[in-house]
Amino acid sequence: MAPFGKFYTYPNNYRVQRAQAIAALNGLELEIVPDFQMNVTNRSPEFLAKFPLGKVPAFESADGTLYLTEAQAIARYIADSGPKADQLLGEDAKTRALIEMWACLADQELAPNATAPFLMTVAKMWEYDEKQYETHLAAVERATKRIATELKDGRKFLVGGKLTLADIMVVGVLQWATKFFVDEAMRKELPGVEEYVRGILEVPELKAAFGGLELCQTRVKA
Repeated sequence: MAPFGKFYTYPNNYRVQRAQAIAALNGLELEIVPDFQMNVTNRSPEFLAKFPLGKVPAFESADGTLYLTEAQAIARYIADSGPKADQLLGEDAKTRALIEMWACLADQELAPNATAPFLMTVAKMWEYDEKQYETHLAAVERATKRIATELKDGRKFLVGGKLTLADIMVVGVLQWATKFFVDEAMRKELPGVEEYVRGILEVPELKAAFGGLELCQTRVKA
């Protein structure tokens, strides 16, 4: 199978893992550019000619006619490019809007608020600020409680009765955040969420992309 496109990314990027899961569901092959170096490759003139802001992950189509950044746009494009497009993105306007709502929550609420504490404590790229750390994780818990509310009737998927892009976008962030910050104490306040994430990760294409669920007992701090 010829690659559908290629990614420029650092290792273990959950945004790329989401795209890999979507591609697998659609029967598409993605290539990872070898020897990518963060803050080196993406600052090169060759990279900036394709992706002027130098953002990562970055996607290049196989025919070299499409250059995308912004993980949500990349995920949507891959979802819309194969036989599972209607399932992943929805077959009517209301369903598509609901799926987009959850994708936005994943990338506009969960992701940035989990990333800030990660940069303070794990990557140590930002100075640790206790107040900001707690504020960001409170926002993670608030967004995840919204997910828990949606799942309170025992449903297995966020929109309708089948896997959609909504689940992949949300679980992609949550399975990463549970390694560091969604600890045992927080999980007790989020009934049904752990079971939901585990269930989504049992889908073969998602298991191949993300692996198993890793749960921290206490959150990482400075």
